[in-house]
Amino acid sequence: MDQGILPERTIDLAIGGMTCASCVARVEKVLRRVPGVGQVSVNLATERAHVLSGARVTTAALIAAVEKGGYSASLEAKPRTDRREGWTLAVGFVLAAPVLAGMLLPVPAVLQLVLASVIQAWLGARFYKAGFAALRAGGANMDVLVALGTSAAWGLSVWDFYAGGPLYFESAVAIILLVRLGKFLEGRAKREAASAITALHKLRPAVAHMAGGGDVPVAGLVPGVDIELRPGERVPVDGEILSGFGSLDESPVTGEALPVPRGVGAKLLAGTLNLDGVLRLRVTSAPGENFLDRMARLIEAAQEQKPQVQRLADRVAEVFVPVVLVLALVTFVGWHLQGATLPVSIINAVSVLVIACPCALGLATPAAILAGTGAGARHGILFRNADALQAAAVVDTMVFDKTGTLTAGTPRLNQVVALGEMSVSHAKEIAARLAALDTHPLSVALRMPGFGPAASVRALPGLGLRGVVAGQNYVLGSAALVKGASVLGLSVPGDGLSWSYLAEEGGAPLAGFAFTDVLRPGAAEAVARLQARGLRVLLLTGDRREAAEALGLDVEIIAGADPEKKLDAIRALRAAGRHVAMLGDGINDAAALAAANVGLAMGSGADTAIEAADVALLRPEPLLAVAALDLARKTWAVLRQGLFWAMIYNLVGIPAAAFGLLNPMLAGAAMAASSLCVLGNALRLRHWRAQ
Repeated sequence: MDQGILPERTIDLAIGGMTCASCVARVEKVLRRVPGVGQVSVNLATERAHVLSGARVTTAALIAAVEKGGYSASLEAKPRTDRREGWTLAVGFVLAAPVLAGMLLPVPAVLQLVLASVIQAWLGARFYKAGFAALRAGGANMDVLVALGTSAAWGLSVWDFYAGGPLYFESAVAIILLVRLGKFLEGRAKREAASAITALHKLRPAVAHMAGGGDVPVAGLVPGVDIELRPGERVPVDGEILSGFGSLDESPVTGEALPVPRGVGAKLLAGTLNLDGVLRLRVTSAPGENFLDRMARLIEAAQEQKPQVQRLADRVAEVFVPVVLVLALVTFVGWHLQGATLPVSIINAVSVLVIACPCALGLATPAAILAGTGAGARHGILFRNADALQAAAVVDTMVFDKTGTLTAGTPRLNQVVALGEMSVSHAKEIAARLAALDTHPLSVALRMPGFGPAASVRALPGLGLRGVVAGQNYVLGSAALVKGASVLGLSVPGDGLSWSYLAEEGGAPLAGFAFTDVLRPGAAEAVARLQARGLRVLLLTGDRREAAEALGLDVEIIAGADPEKKLDAIRALRAAGRHVAMLGDGINDAAALAAANVGLAMGSGADTAIEAADVALLRPEPLLAVAALDLARKTWAVLRQGLFWAMIYNLVGIPAAAFGLLNPMLAGAAMAASSLCVLGNALRLRHWRAQ
């Protein structure tokens, strides 16, 4: 096979040893150097690398490249050792107490030397090891800054110990302990922000009960197998109820607050909780393809991908550490030339090294994305990528589809009118056969028991259906599909009816079918809320204008729109400078959803629409679209706040340290506090609730 057309694949790696944004840039650089690697995205918050490469690129080659760059890599993340790190820090603070007390009380210099040296060699070893590896690989990171800063403070103190000068052991000790404490707390905060996927995995039971008796691992279930679900058990895989009736708690998956009754024929999602019934299910999902798996992949993809603003921050961080090293050198030389003593010059340079670590800069964006996508998942809102969050945050125009989106999507057949020689009963039979397998809401209303599908049925998106019944070609659909239907005069303004027509292909209408539909609960409120927020709201429908106006919504209406006209309408809005979001649920919405700045798809809609959308709503509620836009705006506000404070912290902190206004100990505390503040601000999104 030619190298240029080798198929691509993705490889995800757990990365160890990253401490700041410059580490992210370094890991991405070494991975891109591997022949055959295309796109690389490394996330500091999740500590994972997402690599798009040619088929011949091996995992071993990628791991070797990362390790050569001074970091660790594996397919699976290593178990956390929080308890061990906690005890290490506790012992470190006990050893450091006498050294720190030396700032206020007389403490023997020998004791300070011994304790500070133990801490420098033991707790500081991590910075030496990681910093040396980074330098050996041709880069520099936070560990280099900490190692240089603490070594300078400790070395100066050892010199003064023998020369009889002032000691600065407390600065080196405090920096090491505060930075490690900050990283310890930062790690816990990052895992809390990324808890959405962990929570999903906890919804999956380990075993399932076979319908014939016996338990099997859930991973071994395949489509067509029958299993039994007992009261109080979670649904292990996607399935269809064969017998039984019960109430399901779907809140962990879709965010639906109230239990939902489910009976024979109902589709159940993996992870939902069976409250009170004994159910027999037929498995409908392949291993690794149930709803929980797909949901987890969507969240992971959104959390791993970087929005444009993060890519800019990464480019800044890539040159940040070398610039800081130069600034520290300039600080040392400047103070020395101004007549300061050698200790004072060194200590001020150390303060610059420590306070300038770009940790907060690297965490601001991924922490907000983690928390925001996690909050959305808990409420039934799935963002496919970080750019969708960014685009949704600036939407100023909302476009709704009508049938199945703003309306309940379960229209009722109101009346049937014979328009030719065919009887009403015969017309209903032909229509039922044409609609037997179609998923459009109008087709569902036409189905009749005992009438199987027509032959050669083909869906005509936005128009209707074509098929063969008893050797005759028929079409069933809108007036735009059936010749002469538009001049029949069946549509009466204000009656709220939607009409479809049956005809032999190319012939005159044989029958007209009138349908009624009702607004979904919350549809009018959703429109009102969006308008109250200053958004322009449009209704884009393939139905006639009278049927859309009968809904009573105060919106702009574009009626009679087939898929091409829907696509043209979205493109026209974007060409006019509007930031457009569209909510739809059908096959005929797919092209328009893909063309919008942000496409939102009802989770109950067609798979084609969901695949084309940037945001999937797991409940068929128009208000959930409003919540998705609100969450995106909130997440982007938190992200901007994090980046702002990270930049301000460095812009203010570095000059303050250079001019001697911060000692190294305060610089270390400030550096750790900046990362925790950024993470703490992002974690506020965990408490977000849809209004």
